[in-house]
Amino acid sequence: MSLKVELKPGERLIIGNCVITNSDQRTRLFIDGKAPILREKDILTPDTANSPARRIYLAVQLMYIYEDVERMRKDYFQLINDIVTAAPSTIHLVDEINNEILTGSLYKALKAAKKLIQYEQELLTHAT
Repeated sequence: MSLKVELKPGERLIIGNCVITNSDQRTRLFIDGKAPILREKDILTPDTANSPARRIYLAVQLMYIYEDVERMRKDYFQLINDIVTAAPSTIHLVDEINNEILTGSLYKALKAAKKLIQYEQELLTHAT
């Protein structure tokens, strides 16, 4: 069964380590096979990874795109250590991310990292 992806005009998509940019018309793609795929709305860059949770997401994103956990292992563990030390209440979300990584479910780890970003935002909102 193919994955169906609809792209808005100008929207980008990552398949593997390639960036695909849509033209000026809405496009529907059917993708067969196994490769890491991310829509533009789910992609962070080093410039947009401007908080501890976002940097964790970026590390997991790179693990997912390159299909290589070891590549980011040291940086990832330093980042999660920092966030858990600063905000111990994040441990349950970090555990969820870790479990998904350990089972090889990197896309699910990305979804869990999104929850961490949302939680971080809630903490910051209530702190001010």
